[in-house]
Amino acid sequence: MKTQKRLGIWMDHSTANLLDLNAKKDSRSIVSKFNESTKEEALKRSESLMHNKRQQMQEEYYKEIADVILKYDHVLLFGPTNAKTELHNFLNKDSHFKDVKIDVASADKMTENEKNAFVKKYFENIH
Repeated sequence: MKTQKRLGIWMDHSTANLLDLNAKKDSRSIVSKFNESTKEEALKRSESLMHNKRQQMQEEYYKEIADVILKYDHVLLFGPTNAKTELHNFLNKDSHFKDVKIDVASADKMTENEKNAFVKKYFENIH
């Protein structure tokens, strides 16, 4: 039986920390390009433009995370906001992810060590 490739992703709407416990290097991050300065700039023009910009950039952020998820068999999305659920719904609409098991769990703000421990414990408990 081949080893399952597993990934934990702690995320909110601005940052996703990708935690592959089998990787040789430390975790990496994906950062949303929709930040305060982008928000302010778009809001100066119009509120609807700001919402469209946020939606467009949020989708780019989710697509960037999705590209990484495709390389794994089992993924845990966790974090303090509903971004994890939004990403999960985004992935469920795409048939490319039908063979990737995706779990969602709530978690508070955490240090790097707490995130790693959370992912390790989660995957140990589900063999």
